[in-house]
Amino acid sequence: MGFLFTSEAVTGGHPDKLADTISDSILDAYLALDPDARVAVETYVTNGLCVVGGEVRAKPDVVVDLAGVARDAIRYIGYDDPRARYPVDDIGMLITVGKQSAEIAQGVDRGDPSKQGAGDQGLMFGYACRDTEVLMPLPIHLSHVLTRGLWDLRRKGTLDYLLPDAKSQVTVEYGDDGRPKRLHTVVVSTQHAQEVDQATIQADVREHLFPLLPAELLDSETRLLVNPTGSFHIGGPKGDTGLTGRKIIVDTYGGWAPHGGGAFSGKDPSKVDRSAAYMARYVAKNIVAAGLADACEIQLAYAIGVAEPVSSGVRAEGWGRDATPNDVLEQAVADVFDLTPHGIIPGLDLCRPIYRDTACLGHFGRDGLPWEATDRVDDLRAAVERAGSASA
Repeated sequence: MGFLFTSEAVTGGHPDKLADTISDSILDAYLALDPDARVAVETYVTNGLCVVGGEVRAKPDVVVDLAGVARDAIRYIGYDDPRARYPVDDIGMLITVGKQSAEIAQGVDRGDPSKQGAGDQGLMFGYACRDTEVLMPLPIHLSHVLTRGLWDLRRKGTLDYLLPDAKSQVTVEYGDDGRPKRLHTVVVSTQHAQEVDQATIQADVREHLFPLLPAELLDSETRLLVNPTGSFHIGGPKGDTGLTGRKIIVDTYGGWAPHGGGAFSGKDPSKVDRSAAYMARYVAKNIVAAGLADACEIQLAYAIGVAEPVSSGVRAEGWGRDATPNDVLEQAVADVFDLTPHGIIPGLDLCRPIYRDTACLGHFGRDGLPWEATDRVDDLRAAVERAGSASA
């Protein structure tokens, strides 16, 4: 039986994403000076004000101008444009950042780095499927395609009336076979300069943005909605508050796969909320890329201060064929991947300043991010063959 499924994405100018970007910019600033820094910061933005709070532990000689980093992040997103009504040089800055709890530190740090414990308890999910070339579910992938397209149109000056805050939403109709059949509804809401009329915006978005969608999934009944409220010139923190960690579904799989509940932004890789979620995506993507399944969900769970995950699981699906059995994949994953913090963090090279752009342009389905590599395909195939032989 067919069904509809919808996912959304937002640009870096959305208030919550602006908060994420500021938090991750602060994380990057610390990691650039001290790769072993421990950072857990959150940001709140509202009209005329930016608040940064949290805990940090770094080398004694590391000094970061937190307010300066926050203002630079706000400029990077585009709020140096006075039409956006969040004047970066004039907003108030409230910084309240203390030292990391000694009790957290004693649970994580070890004399032997290979014994490093998880920085928190929690559960994390990773997912991959053959919906798209980047092995992401189609609705969230296309939502990100549209928001990144808006980012490019604004940054390159192609549509110079665009302002930083924008959203997209894509509804995909799936057929009886459970595969994408057509695009049912596409929504784009973009902040704009006040003097631009809606007819111009709608025509420009249809001309420049909608061609990024797969033509074979568009038909005469596909609804294409642009700024359906009729006007969107008040946006960003001028129009709404923003807070780090409120767009976790946008950050992952658009609701198609489960989410453990932990946010990513502002957290250094010792926090498994972030690093283990990246690892779970890496594992799932390599399983699908290896042809061992058409869709794969990984769950990991950790206890604070304990290195090995307290549980790990694989759920694999074949589309019109049998996927590799879950127990065989679980054994192969255990053979190929080190799922401890010491295995994840250096294995994916996570202690470096790579996080600002994940906050504003998406964490998954993008080239160049270490957890998006498919370099363990051959290892997995060999491990599956060994596990299958042992089982036989």
